[in-house]
Amino acid sequence: MEKKVSVKVCLGTTCFVMGSANLQELLDTVPSRYGDKVDVTGVSCLGLCSIDWEYSKAPYVKVDDEIIKEATVEKVLKAIDEKLK
Repeated sequence: MEKKVSVKVCLGTTCFVMGSANLQELLDTVPSRYGDKVDVTGVSCLGLCSIDWEYSKAPYVKVDDEIIKEATVEKVLKAIDEKLK
């Protein structure tokens, strides 16, 4: 059985304000592009900006165990493609 790629989009306040709202497009794009190979969920907070608040690179998305800083739809899709190779 193939392993699913897990995508977690941070929807915490900082990430949301810094652009994760735009990443909600992934909820439509990913299922139509990858079918059931990828599981996309929004999470309340990944806690990443609190680690280095001053230099926060929000919004964050976690693709399996890889953290994508300053995430865009393009960056996330590229990471998913890499995982599915």
